[in-house]
Amino acid sequence: MTEHPTSHEGRQPRAAGPTAPAERRGARLRTPDPAEEPESPEQSGPPERGRAKDASVPPPAKGRRRRKGGSRRAAALPAQDSPAPAKGSGGGRRRSGRSGQGAPDAPVEHGATPAQAGAGAARGSREEPPGRGGGLGDGGQVPGQLPGTARRDGDRLRFVGAATRRIARGIDPDEIVMGLCRATVPTFSDAILVYLSDPLLVGDERPTGPLVLRLRRTDRLRHLGEGEEEGDQSLAAQIPLSPEALLSPELCEVRPGGALAEVLRGVRPVFSEAPGAQAALAELLGEGRTVPGGMRTVLAPLRGRRRVIGAAVFLRSPDRPAFEQDDLLVAAQLATHSALGIDKAVLYGREAYIADELQRTMLPETLPKATGVRLASRYLPAAETARVGGDWYDAIPLPGSRVALVVGDVMGHSMTSAAIMGQLRTTAQTLAGLDLPPQEVLHHLDEQAQRLGSDRMATCVYAVYDPVSHRITVANAGHPPPVLLHLGGRAEVLRVPPGAPIGVGGVDFEAVELDAPAGATLLYTDGLVESRLRDVWTGIEQLRERLAATARLTGPDHPPPLEALCDDVLDMLGPGDRDDDIALLAARFDGIAPSDVAYWFLDPDPAAPGRARRLARAALARWGLEELTDSVELLVSEVVTNAVRYASRPVTLRLLRTDVLRVEVGDDVPQLPRLRQARATDEGGRGLYLVNKVARRWDATRLSNGKVVWFELPMP
Repeated sequence: MTEHPTSHEGRQPRAAGPTAPAERRGARLRTPDPAEEPESPEQSGPPERGRAKDASVPPPAKGRRRRKGGSRRAAALPAQDSPAPAKGSGGGRRRSGRSGQGAPDAPVEHGATPAQAGAGAARGSREEPPGRGGGLGDGGQVPGQLPGTARRDGDRLRFVGAATRRIARGIDPDEIVMGLCRATVPTFSDAILVYLSDPLLVGDERPTGPLVLRLRRTDRLRHLGEGEEEGDQSLAAQIPLSPEALLSPELCEVRPGGALAEVLRGVRPVFSEAPGAQAALAELLGEGRTVPGGMRTVLAPLRGRRRVIGAAVFLRSPDRPAFEQDDLLVAAQLATHSALGIDKAVLYGREAYIADELQRTMLPETLPKATGVRLASRYLPAAETARVGGDWYDAIPLPGSRVALVVGDVMGHSMTSAAIMGQLRTTAQTLAGLDLPPQEVLHHLDEQAQRLGSDRMATCVYAVYDPVSHRITVANAGHPPPVLLHLGGRAEVLRVPPGAPIGVGGVDFEAVELDAPAGATLLYTDGLVESRLRDVWTGIEQLRERLAATARLTGPDHPPPLEALCDDVLDMLGPGDRDDDIALLAARFDGIAPSDVAYWFLDPDPAAPGRARRLARAALARWGLEELTDSVELLVSEVVTNAVRYASRPVTLRLLRTDVLRVEVGDDVPQLPRLRQARATDEGGRGLYLVNKVARRWDATRLSNGKVVWFELPMP
């Protein structure tokens, strides 16, 4: 390399050798040779180093010339990067080797600032105070490695990189804390205690009381507990080896203005010898717990995005080199990465909780107990990380002991899809309360989806089951058809018009009425039968075969239990065979036997109430329910009298015997009766008051051609 003169008083020295890499003087880090690199970042924890006087000086590198006195020339820099040295400075030459005892000479470099020169001189000439020497990477000379500050700093950088990568793998606070412990013990410290605030605040939440720290996890080397005696209150005896100690967490309330509060407010890690650190450590560990004599300690606050969320205590045993000043920087890096990771994990946990609550409120908490039908359901999100979606199911009781069964699927499985699903489900419930035909319900859902946006599309199946007539009316909007499992084990795909999805607009929906014998009808979303591995019709055929095989296990006379049937259906999904939400609704059609139904038409005349009492009395006698005769006659007389007063067509009277006795009175007047308190001078208005007092339940439902008033009485 050519020498470049910097002034008339001196020239820059040549490079130490033809293969020596060019370095900028004053840099503290040197890129190590490939042969010196560890096998992996996880194993690259810096070796422990001993005192400088114990380190042996390795032989000079091959191909490098050594100057007299054992010093190496610094790498040459361009002339414009280094000013001319002063006279008598030895031509810009600096000592970079070690003395005969292994102590480094003070590096005084040209172009260095006074602070840098002073720091370098202090490192080479002044003896470090007790408890500050022998930090990370200073654990005795390793053969084949070059001594010096650059090597130690390189070890620290590799250790910090590997540790932060390990910490970053966690997605919840416990995993992040575990990563911090595993990354630092035993490489950086012999033991660690991690405290987190209790509770962990989320985002911009403000604390309602003083800061309370809870011991979240402890890790230590096993040899720390050797030789412990019973009753030993030292820290070594009280640092557990397993997370089972967390079953009885220890709490520490941070006193405002106390020593611990001051250390946490300072954010930076401190040695235990620092002013106020001993008191802060004693306050953190609690009464009766002390640091064993000779152990070196670093107390590092954990600060998140907006506040201090905890503290970490790093400890080294007396037989290891003490922490040094640069180790505070390592502790600060580890504490910062851990605290920010915990902060983000808490935010993620809150978002997951909100998603769970949103999905839970969008779907029915429990299915209703409808007359003549048993229900079971399942819901599976697309993935654990996407816990909400657009699939939904519902079962809505209707007048006349009927029940509406709904299954739908909004495009996508995001928070937006879940919000649209909630609006469509609410709309479907409202329309079902109006007792509209299934095709009319889908038509209004289509209009609602268009009002929500031009790209809001969904599929839906809406079915109404009548347990008295044993018939089901189904309308479909682009959804896979239901599958009906008959009692003998035959599984049939119901033939219903496919229809267009909800949100397309300008299309008509068609409803079909089918027989619903005793069996099970499954309403499901396409996530159950369609995936990347198969198309929807292949999945429907597999579902049909699976249902038939399950029914054969219970025999031709006994249908499979609903809950077990749902679980068996979901078992057909293999690993990696699901990339969409799944909603499953199974309905076992039991129906109501004709012998348990009594139905009459009554002309709207003054004699109708008396005839209704006689017919009800005869039906109760046939069923052996004479104990209910007086209550039923009283209530039937009041409801029928109110109906014939305003009706222009025949009034219907129906009695249903199931687990309760249900009485229904229908007329062609759409106005619903209203319960009110009659005054003493009123001649009427007490009929519904009696119904409300005597019946267990009662209500009135508007129909497309009138209304139905019904009440229920418990069976004797």
